[in-house]
Amino acid sequence: MMSAEHETLQGAIDQLFSGLRQARESFSPQLVPREVGTITMLATGIATVSGLPGVGFEELLSFPGDVSGIAFNVDEDEIGVVLLGEYSHLHAGDEVERAGRVMDVAVGDGLLGRVIDPLGQPLDGRGVVATGDRLPIERPAVPIMDRAPVTVPLQTGLKVIDALIPIGRGQRELILGDRQTGKTAIAIDAILNQRGQEVICVYCAIGQRASAVAKAVAILREKGAMEYTIVVVTEGNAPPGLAYIAPYAATSIAEYFMAAGRDVLIVYDDLTQHARAYRELSLLLRRPPGREAFPGDIFYIHSRLLERATRLREEHGGGSLTALPIIETQAQNIAAYIPTNLISITDGQIYLSPSLFELGVLPAVDVGKSVSRVGGKAQRAAYRAVAGDLKLAYAQFEELETFARFGARLDEDSRQSIERGRRIRACLKQAELAPVSVPAQLAILLALTAGLFDPVPLDQMTPAQEAVNEAAAEIPLEVCARLAGADELSDDDRQAIVDIARQALLHFQGQAAPRAEAASGKAAQTQVKSQPERADEEKS
Repeated sequence: MMSAEHETLQGAIDQLFSGLRQARESFSPQLVPREVGTITMLATGIATVSGLPGVGFEELLSFPGDVSGIAFNVDEDEIGVVLLGEYSHLHAGDEVERAGRVMDVAVGDGLLGRVIDPLGQPLDGRGVVATGDRLPIERPAVPIMDRAPVTVPLQTGLKVIDALIPIGRGQRELILGDRQTGKTAIAIDAILNQRGQEVICVYCAIGQRASAVAKAVAILREKGAMEYTIVVVTEGNAPPGLAYIAPYAATSIAEYFMAAGRDVLIVYDDLTQHARAYRELSLLLRRPPGREAFPGDIFYIHSRLLERATRLREEHGGGSLTALPIIETQAQNIAAYIPTNLISITDGQIYLSPSLFELGVLPAVDVGKSVSRVGGKAQRAAYRAVAGDLKLAYAQFEELETFARFGARLDEDSRQSIERGRRIRACLKQAELAPVSVPAQLAILLALTAGLFDPVPLDQMTPAQEAVNEAAAEIPLEVCARLAGADELSDDDRQAIVDIARQALLHFQGQAAPRAEAASGKAAQTQVKSQPERADEEKS
């Protein structure tokens, strides 16, 4: 019996060695060339590498510890590399390898509702991002022949923007102003208003404080906007390389949905930090400085980014990518280097005035310095019927208000224009995180043009607007459907909306009658107030 077991074991061993012999004989070693470079110098966010003679511009390089870098300066003897990630463990002499590809980012529906960094790593603690596709962060813009005209509006829910500075799907509209004037608030309101509009939103925070980003994400979650939003974040203490690639990675994520025929809104908050990160990298890599120490191609990095925002023709899916870049000005100087660059790249700008912000006019949009070069073609016909007269009356009011501050006497027509302009300004005020629907906006604007707010006291304008807003729910559904279309506003529809607004304002107009009589008697006996008195009155 032992002999039989011995023979069985011997047979198994022979069979094993026979298999090993066949594997050894069939194996033919292949020599694969591998380029290996060496770190020669490290600095803040950059590294200088020697070797790697075949590396290409913007090729991805692999460093020890799963750190990546982008070949930025490809010189004859060395390579300037922008590091993407924590690099404190790297030292001169460490080996560097070519990745054989350019920088790319994960894209797909699995990103919806997630908070990620430009490398695609999750920051929300909800596990690995489930995506199957990847796209390069640097991609050529869509050819001109594949683009369609901007004809569909993108409603922001803000009356002053939708009526006076409209934005179309596929447009690039710059938001600029000094610090703490409400630039991010406008972008967040625009994202919140896309609920139910079949628009995907991408919010790209560049070099922001972690607390500010956490607050924005908390607002989006609370309002239910994260269902259709992707947040790409680089904090202020992140390496400058991550801040540089962040908007390009976010744009590639947005382009994935655009190519699938979806409408996308992307917010860059803000490109001032992006320009500063690029300036830091360029100076460290010994690129020659130009105006304000920015490199000569600072215009190009923003133009090639924003040129990717467009609307595709129907045969290419009909998707659109609308860009809202944000820029910060210093002491209201919109003629500085970076603001003028972006103003010339984009299709219009929304300027936020610190003086209006201090007076409590929120959103603090300066209508005189703001413009939309495309959105008027995409604006709904119902808006166009009232917006032209409204903007003209508001512009006249601003001129008269400036003139009246010198303490001059005003005739009755000028005084009425000022009173009307104050009510227009009061109607354009809007609370933060409270987008207004299209029917409610049109009800308020038509009530303004019909003069229904003229008898309402200024201190009652806010509740009066709320009453009209609530009454807008009574507008018939067939009228609301026509308001949302491209048809002109008929006289019957206009009259129906005005009647609803008039009924809602009856209570406030009745209260205003005794006040109006007292005010007119007082105005007949007194001159126009002096500049300090008017300033104190406006602030109050």
